Amino acid sequence: MATIMKTIEGSTCGCDDPDHQTALISIDEALRRILRGTQAVSETELVPLAQASGRILAVSVRSLGMVPPFDNAAMDGFAINTAELSGEGPWTLAIGGRVAAGQTPMEKIPSKSAVQIFTGAPVPDGANAVVMQEEVLRTGNSIHLKRRITPGTHIRRAGEDMTAGKIIVPAGRALSSRDIAVCAAAGHAEVSVTRRIRVALVVTGDEVVQQGHVRGAAGIWDVNTPMLAATVNSPDLELASVDVAGDTRAALRAQLNALAQQVDLIVTTGGISVGEEDHVKPALSDLGATIAFSGVALKPGKPVSFGRVKKACWLGLPGNPLSAFVTWQLFGTAVRNALAGQTQSRVRRRNVVLPRALHHRPGRCELRLARLAGFDGSGREVVDFADATHSGRVAQLLEMDGLLFIPADVETLPSGALVEFNPF
Repeated sequence: MATIMKTIEGSTCGCDDPDHQTALISIDEALRRILRGTQAVSETELVPLAQASGRILAVSVRSLGMVPPFDNAAMDGFAINTAELSGEGPWTLAIGGRVAAGQTPMEKIPSKSAVQIFTGAPVPDGANAVVMQEEVLRTGNSIHLKRRITPGTHIRRAGEDMTAGKIIVPAGRALSSRDIAVCAAAGHAEVSVTRRIRVALVVTGDEVVQQGHVRGAAGIWDVNTPMLAATVNSPDLELASVDVAGDTRAALRAQLNALAQQVDLIVTTGGISVGEEDHVKPALSDLGATIAFSGVALKPGKPVSFGRVKKACWLGLPGNPLSAFVTWQLFGTAVRNALAGQTQSRVRRRNVVLPRALHHRPGRCELRLARLAGFDGSGREVVDFADATHSGRVAQLLEMDGLLFIPADVETLPSGALVEFNPF
């Protein structure tokens, strides 16, 4: 028998169980603290619609007029006055004019006549229906109808799509091509959006080596910097700085202090544990930073931390690349949305079915890599998954589509169980 997991509500993952709370906080509590501790950027800018994709709308968009602005034909055919179809058919009407899209129609349709009309053309005064050209027989300068036409047939009424002054795209929405289409239809050439969020990346670790440099026997390639830089280079974010952390507390303190004056968000990778070589939190403490949380009941990514230093937000990601990837997906997205004032977002998480039993060590909510695997016989979406989570491995990312949310108290989920899935 299949096990049905908790209904998706907001960002709930099931890791709020008090039995699993120690010094670590839940994912949900971490997200709440990010929301409380982040003030949206107030500066805005006007951008042309063609450049607005992915930007966060700062001012709601209202329709500048009725859409469509006038009654118009939905089909190629003939505009008629149905009141003149008296008695039993068939009926014959003289063709009393012609109007194409973009042309001004005659003032009034002639009596006992039809006006040839094309899709999008204004409907002449006095006409109350459009007959498709396929439904009439044209002979010379007349048309013949065999079927009575209902008033309103094939007419798009003025204002049926949008009324003047109505909010059509609310502020706080990440603009997609669909939103841009609506804004264009409403008569707008540009929109007011939140300015791009300025982000600085700071990578820590003496063992981390940039690609293209000589790697010593104890060195490892830097995965986090190019990975996060690729994420940050998006329409709503601006990668303002990429730096290697200073190798002393004093050097890192000076580095973070300078960045806090220049950017909205500082993202560090690694250096947030409590070892002698972990200088990030001591340097932040020297600067009087406020730490909202340090450690989440999560696998992978337990050390993830968040706070504020000067006017900037700080997000401390773990150094292991998969942990950094997962925690950016979860918490980095939350910080960027809060900074940009994004309040209208799509719910991406959904329930999926497991094709086989899943085993998990209770204690922390786990985000397990998973890939879409089609649908079962009942039409439910199925995902296969990695057998374990390894925070230092990234090769599997190529074949994965998202993350399964495994509640903290779960030890085994049987084949056919429903679980929450968050696509990348």
